[in-house]
Amino acid sequence: MEAARKRKVGLFGGTFNPPHIGHLRAAEEVREALDLEGVIFIPSRLSPHKSPTEVPRPQDRLKMVELATGDNPHFSVSDVELKREGPSYTVDTLRGYVSKCPEDDFYFILGSDLFQEIDAWKDWEELFELAHFVVLARPGYSEKNLFELPLALKRNFRYDKSRRGGEIYKGNSSKTLTILRITGIELSSTRVRELRKRGLSIKYLVTDGVHQFIDTNKLYRGGS
Repeated sequence: MEAARKRKVGLFGGTFNPPHIGHLRAAEEVREALDLEGVIFIPSRLSPHKSPTEVPRPQDRLKMVELATGDNPHFSVSDVELKREGPSYTVDTLRGYVSKCPEDDFYFILGSDLFQEIDAWKDWEELFELAHFVVLARPGYSEKNLFELPLALKRNFRYDKSRRGGEIYKGNSSKTLTILRITGIELSSTRVRELRKRGLSIKYLVTDGVHQFIDTNKLYRGGS
């Protein structure tokens, strides 16, 4: 009897403060390029890598991500990190998903800037035993800089093949590391907040639902 095919599921973590169209487009490109069944957006309670200033209540960020992703049947949202106290460590999240759904293959999505600091993450070597990693490389980003990796990671990954706009490296643990070139939208959550503070329009940078939520709840206003 033929074994059931493993589901390939993307995990996209972040503060999402607020979620913008760049997040959505990146997730969609990853889903198509790697044939993922879906992408789960995971808002962090408190990122170990970012200042906690100007972060709305967790339930507000969760609601914004739900509003941003609601019209895409391949996107879903998890509050798993919001339920945990303290910093949101990726390794804890991955352990939870692997324990709950051991039959699935998980693909953790992150930007090349965060990947540069991967050896500072909690139990970082274990990360590559729990999930495949997808590093988003925007056009013009130096691949030389991208591969300034921890020595242990260089030893444990070898080039495998090119596929649909990216390079795939295979690890000793059987997990893969994919460097995926995406369209890249020059936009950040910081930029959205800055425009909002200055009283300038953020229309077309976030979805209409997120825009309305920000207005209704008076988020990111200067002096607030």
